[in-house]
Amino acid sequence: MPLAVLYSRAIAGMEAPLVTVEVHIANGLPGFTIVGLPEAEVKESKDRVRAALQNTRFEFPPRRITVNLAPADLPKESGRFDLPIALGILAATGQIPSDKLGLYEWAGELALTGELRAIRGALAMTYGATRSGRSFVLPEQNAAEAALVKETAVYPATSLLQICAHLAGREPLQLYSLHSLYSEKGARASESAESALRYPGMEEVKGQAQAKRALEIAAAGSHSLLMIGPPGTGKSMLAARLPGILPAMTEEEALESAAMQSLGSGGFSVANWKRRPYRSPHHTASAVALVGGGSNPRPGEISLAVNGVLFLDELPEFDRKVLEVLREPLESGRITISRAARQAEFPARFQLVAAMNPCLCGYLGHFSGKCRCTPDQVARYRGKISGPLLDRIDIQIEVPPPPEEDLMRQAQGESSETIRQRVETAYQRQLERQGKANAHLAVKDIDKYCIPDKAGENLLRQAISRLNLSARAYHRILKVARTIADLAASSGISSAHIAEAVQYRKMDRS
Repeated sequence: MPLAVLYSRAIAGMEAPLVTVEVHIANGLPGFTIVGLPEAEVKESKDRVRAALQNTRFEFPPRRITVNLAPADLPKESGRFDLPIALGILAATGQIPSDKLGLYEWAGELALTGELRAIRGALAMTYGATRSGRSFVLPEQNAAEAALVKETAVYPATSLLQICAHLAGREPLQLYSLHSLYSEKGARASESAESALRYPGMEEVKGQAQAKRALEIAAAGSHSLLMIGPPGTGKSMLAARLPGILPAMTEEEALESAAMQSLGSGGFSVANWKRRPYRSPHHTASAVALVGGGSNPRPGEISLAVNGVLFLDELPEFDRKVLEVLREPLESGRITISRAARQAEFPARFQLVAAMNPCLCGYLGHFSGKCRCTPDQVARYRGKISGPLLDRIDIQIEVPPPPEEDLMRQAQGESSETIRQRVETAYQRQLERQGKANAHLAVKDIDKYCIPDKAGENLLRQAISRLNLSARAYHRILKVARTIADLAASSGISSAHIAEAVQYRKMDRS
């Protein structure tokens, strides 16, 4: 039969639409044509497939080969279509049986030797295969990642020859199971899983009691945080320890984070399963690198940090236009990337943590007195961060230099595990009360769940008039106060909770 039909998947944002790979062999002058909006990587598969078939001792037909990747209006990219194209040619020329091809979906990049190489987006593709009822055959390197999707039949393969032997009925591929893998490795697997989830400990931070308290509040309510202080006061160190005190990830959150990592250029490692993402892009990053983009839209740092932490060090050094693109995702938790021919939507529920110096030289207010910045220079430096962006940051604190006695003393602070237990308890209160973290409360939810007592209301009224707070800042103070009350196991919001929340608006007070 000169025609073979196989199934694969493309990547379009978070979706993995079905692609039907049709291979037709006809008489005529030898040629190899791929149609169906193939991008450069797919067009190059002609040479990879030809070499792989010849090096595995199959016959490459000297006839006219036409490969159609349907639907025709969906762009196809990456080398994941090498495997179905190669199998289609073999089936259409009768070199392998074609009766089982429709039971599977196929994806894999071919080496010139016929070996299979890892692909990007395996997790998203497996989602689609599960819904279709077909099994999935893909490179062995992607099997553990793809098997994270429950009720999915994943068959890993190392080479084209191994797959052909399976289709011929000589050596069937083995169904992949994460559970069997872990039971085989036993204690060694569980040890590596524990070490993968081990985060830097909060007990290593000397002093900085107020900053630790702010981090605990931020973790309990999923609040964004800005730390302001001279160089070397521990801002980056504190930020790196935030993932270790966040509540444990649910199965759904872990799967969403893993799917986003799978779509990124670095891929996803199973060793990071249920580990909170921590992304720290350099301040030279572009807006596209931060929010995502490209002709075939890919996720940016804010999406790769979903359900985790995005740390922006040296915040004023980022280009102002780059920072402004964060405003909408901070509010909505999603980012929509629109291009002339494509549109993709990615999740962006990340926890923003930022750090900055108080002035250009970094030593404003330092006990050494070596800052020589003028008020105009300080205002110009801080003016690099717009008011609307600052308004969206819930907690803004000062991180002063630790005193000498704290530095000389051995670290004896609370462990991350102790803090995380308090955070977990407060977070569970929020889920039981409103079904989500305090930072994600809508205005109607704030009116319902964040009502202060009379003294707290009077204090808040004074803060609004003296600090000229915006409506957004007012709502964020109430959300932070609600989290402080949850940590104190208080059902109501008192004036003490409001007072602590107000003092975390450092940039409004300065």
